[in-house]
Amino acid sequence: MLSFCIVDDDAVSRRMLQTIIEKGGVGEVRGMASGGVEGKRLVLDENPDVVLIDLLMPDQDGIETIARLKQEGYEGKYVMISQIENKEMISKAYQAGIEFYIRKPINRVEVKAVLGKVSEQWRMARYLKEIKQSIAKLDDLNSEPAATRKKHDAKETMRMILMDMGIVGESGSHDIIEMTSWLIGRHQGGGFPPLKSLYEVGARASKPEGGDIEKEGKAVEQRVRRTVIAALSNLASIGLTDYSHPKFEHYAPLYFDFEDVRLKMREIDEKCPQEKRKVNIKKFLQVLYLETLDKMKNQ
Repeated sequence: MLSFCIVDDDAVSRRMLQTIIEKGGVGEVRGMASGGVEGKRLVLDENPDVVLIDLLMPDQDGIETIARLKQEGYEGKYVMISQIENKEMISKAYQAGIEFYIRKPINRVEVKAVLGKVSEQWRMARYLKEIKQSIAKLDDLNSEPAATRKKHDAKETMRMILMDMGIVGESGSHDIIEMTSWLIGRHQGGGFPPLKSLYEVGARASKPEGGDIEKEGKAVEQRVRRTVIAALSNLASIGLTDYSHPKFEHYAPLYFDFEDVRLKMREIDEKCPQEKRKVNIKKFLQVLYLETLDKMKNQ
C-alpha cells in the first residue's frame, strides 16, 4: 500500500485529500504540512512513496520544494495540486519531475483516478526492481559450476512458494500441488480449466483407489479454500507488521485481490470477528501455475 505526504497551505484541501486517500483505500497519509519549508522537512523525515504538493505556497512554492527535495536525495513520486491553469507554469512543474497534475477545486473522482495511475506506476517500478534483483541473483548462481547447482522439479518449486506463504503444512497444500502439477504436466492449452475439473484432479490424487469422486472433489474444494484463506491471513499479518516485507510485497498483490488483503488486514488489526467471504481461488492457482513455470524456466 502506498504512503503519502501532503504539502498544501489550504487546510481544507489537506483534509479532503487525506480522506480520499485513506477512506478510499488508496494508501496511508504519513504526514501533512502547510508550507514548502515545513513540507521538505516532513518528506525527508517520513520518506513517503508519493508527495502531493501545492504549486503556489507563501513561503516556498511547489517547484522549488521539489528541487530542494531532489538535492537532498528524496526519490519518491510527486503529484502537483493547483488551481493555476497557466500552461507555462504547468510545463515547469512537469520539468521539475511531477508525475501528474490535479486541478483545484479538488474532485474526488479525479484524485482517485490519478492516484490509481500513480499506484500502477509504483507497482511496476517495484516489479522491475525485483526482476533486476532476481536476474542479479541468477547471475551469481550461474557463476557456480553447473554440477554444484541443484534444479528443483515442479512440486519442490511449489512447496518453496507455499512455504514462503506459511501454508505448506496445511492439508489443502497437497491438493494445490497435485492440481497445479497436473496443469503443468498434462493440461494442453484451451485456457485455464474450470475449478471443478481441478478439484476432480485433486480428488483422484487423494483417492487413487476410486470412490465417490464428486464427494471427494467437494472435500478438496473445502481444503483448498481453507488453505488459500490461511495464506491470505498470514500475508495480511506480515503486512500489518511491515508493509515493506519482501514476502508481503511479492505475494500479497500477486496472489490476492487488493480489497481482500485490505479487509483481512483490517479484521486482524481491529480484532473484528472474521467474516465469511469468498476468496479468488482461481486467481491463486493461475498465479501459482505461472510462477512455478517461470521459476523452473529460470533455474
